[in-house]
Amino acid sequence: MLRQRIEHATIYSYRRPVAFGRHRLVLRPREGHDIRVVDMSLEIFPAHRLAWARDVFSNSVAIVDFTAEADRLEVRSEVTVERSLPFPSQDPYVPWRIPWPVNYDEREAPITAAYQTLSYADDAQIVKQWLAEYATVTATDDAETLLMNLCHHIHAKIGYQRRYVKGVQSPGETLRLQSGSCRDMALLMMDAARLMGLSARFVSGYLDCPAAEAGRAAMHAWAEIYLPVLGWRGYDPTIGEGASLKHITVGVSQHPRGVMPITGQFHGDSGDYLDMRAPVKVVRLTE
Repeated sequence: MLRQRIEHATIYSYRRPVAFGRHRLVLRPREGHDIRVVDMSLEIFPAHRLAWARDVFSNSVAIVDFTAEADRLEVRSEVTVERSLPFPSQDPYVPWRIPWPVNYDEREAPITAAYQTLSYADDAQIVKQWLAEYATVTATDDAETLLMNLCHHIHAKIGYQRRYVKGVQSPGETLRLQSGSCRDMALLMMDAARLMGLSARFVSGYLDCPAAEAGRAAMHAWAEIYLPVLGWRGYDPTIGEGASLKHITVGVSQHPRGVMPITGQFHGDSGDYLDMRAPVKVVRLTE
């Protein structure tokens, strides 16, 4: 059992007091058999009204309507989670082996099909060509080994670059630049898996790593691929590993836009916006 506390502050600064439109916050971790939210506090400035909802992906979403103007917007989230080893343990490995190519249950087809739609259809040919050049993709009849090979390959070929620009690069742009943020690499793996006939989704969350322990991290992103029996399996091409107890899932979506931590608008001139800071700190309370 592992208990962790995540401290996440987001501060937007403005040149003068501005009004704020409705904001959508995806900051509460998803609970399940391997994670439980022990407690959570959410402090928001300026004055506002807050309501919680479940979106179509079953993410916990906070809807914020502001009732005052201010020269800054602050969202401070502190949440404690309790983790246990995920199911299945895969020890021994062979009984859980999923053969390649993957065949989904026809009863799940309406759902699995929705997660096979490309995020960037215009880049399909570029990604297909890249996959064709990567012979290791078809060098195994084990689905999980194939996906882990793909994860390792992206990690080896795409250089990590922390980007503060809003949004994600298209898979084609990431391949052209040979660099990208965790969001960009997660999107590349997600669309690559979809072109291989698999259902995939984008994951936003936190990564327990040295930068997070020092309070210098940001939110993290990776991909999940749906496999028969095993369900949604996480792959993190930024670090070249499968998802583990280091990964704390907050939101999942068919497209990266669905799980942006904070979305909303302010009413003012473009020059009113100054900057944004969003440091993340992860503290291990128990091992």
